[in-house]
Amino acid sequence: MILTVTLNAALDITYRVPRLRRHASHRVTDVTERPGGKGLNVARVLAALGHDTVVTGFAGGITGEALRARLRDGGNGGIGTPGAGPDGPATDAVNGANGTTGTGRPAAAPGALTDALVPIAGTTRRTVGVVDAATGDTTQLNEAGPAVTPAEWAAFTGTYATLLADASAVALCGSLPPGVPVGAYADLIRQARAAGVPVLLDTSGEPLHRGIAARPDLVKPNAAELAELTGSTEPLRAAEDARRRGAGAVVASLGAEGMLAVTPEGAWRATPPQRIAGNPTGAGDSAVAGLLSAGAEALPWPDRLARAVALSAATVQAPTAGDFDRQTYERLLPLVEVASATAPG
Repeated sequence: MILTVTLNAALDITYRVPRLRRHASHRVTDVTERPGGKGLNVARVLAALGHDTVVTGFAGGITGEALRARLRDGGNGGIGTPGAGPDGPATDAVNGANGTTGTGRPAAAPGALTDALVPIAGTTRRTVGVVDAATGDTTQLNEAGPAVTPAEWAAFTGTYATLLADASAVALCGSLPPGVPVGAYADLIRQARAAGVPVLLDTSGEPLHRGIAARPDLVKPNAAELAELTGSTEPLRAAEDARRRGAGAVVASLGAEGMLAVTPEGAWRATPPQRIAGNPTGAGDSAVAGLLSAGAEALPWPDRLARAVALSAATVQAPTAGDFDRQTYERLLPLVEVASATAPG
C-alpha cells in the first residue's frame, strides 16, 4: 500500500455562486464538503487509479468528525463502502468509473482507502472555496490548523512507524500545523529511509529546506517554491540545485506549461497539449498521485511525467477541488509531449 501523510488536514467546503462580487450578498447555488488537505487529495486520486492507500495525520473536533464521517460514508464525492466505527480506522472502497485509459487499456479497479488519522483535542481546520460560475475562477479561504501537543505528536510518530512496516511508498504532503516541529518532515523522511520505504516530499518554506537535507527520494515543488528554495528562477538550474541539496529526484510543477523532472536517469519536460480552464485547486496533488502510482508500477520517468501532467490538467477540469475528470485524463494522457530538457544557454 501507499501511505500519505496530511498533518494539517481540512474539511474542504466549496460554494458555487452565479457571479462573485465584492461587498455584496450572494445566493449559493451548490455546496460540496469533502475531506481535504494535500495528502488526502493525493490518496483519493491514488485509490481511483487502483492503488490501495492509507491516510494518516491528525483529525479533531466537530470538523474532524465530519471529515472522518465522509471518509466512511461517501460524502466526499468518491469514497464508498463504510468501514469501521468513528473512533477507529475505516477501510473504504473508492468509486471510480470503469472504462479504458487513453492508451486503450482497461481502467484500474478502485483501490481501498484506509483511515488511520490520529485523534487530537484541537479542531480540524476548514478551507472554503468560492467558485464564480461566470468566470470559472475560485477564491480560496484557508483556516489555520489546530495546535498539536507534544503528546499528540508522539502518538502520531508511533502510528507512522507502525504504518511504515506495510508501506511501499510514503508521501509527506502540505503545511505543518502549530505545535509540530519545523523539522518534522526531516525526521519522518529519516524514519522512512531507515525502514527502506521510498519517500516523496511535497511542502514549502522552511519544512522543505529542512526536509530536503534528509534526502527524500523525490520532492515536488512548484516553480515559486523551487525558486524560494534555491534562489534561481530558471527551473532546470533550480531543480539541479535542489538535487545537490539532497533530493534524489525533483519534479517541478510549471503551471499551464506542464512539469519538469530532474532525476538520476536524466531530465525531461512534459507539456500538456492544450491549456485547460477551470479550478486549479488540487491539481498539484493529482500530479503527486500520478508520480506515486506510476512509480509503483515501475514506469519510466517520461511515462510518470505524462501521467502526472494529464492528471493535473484533468483536475483543473473537475467540478470540485481534489477530483479529476476521468474522460479528460484519458483523452490527454497519450497527447502529453515529453522531451529531454536542457538548460538555456
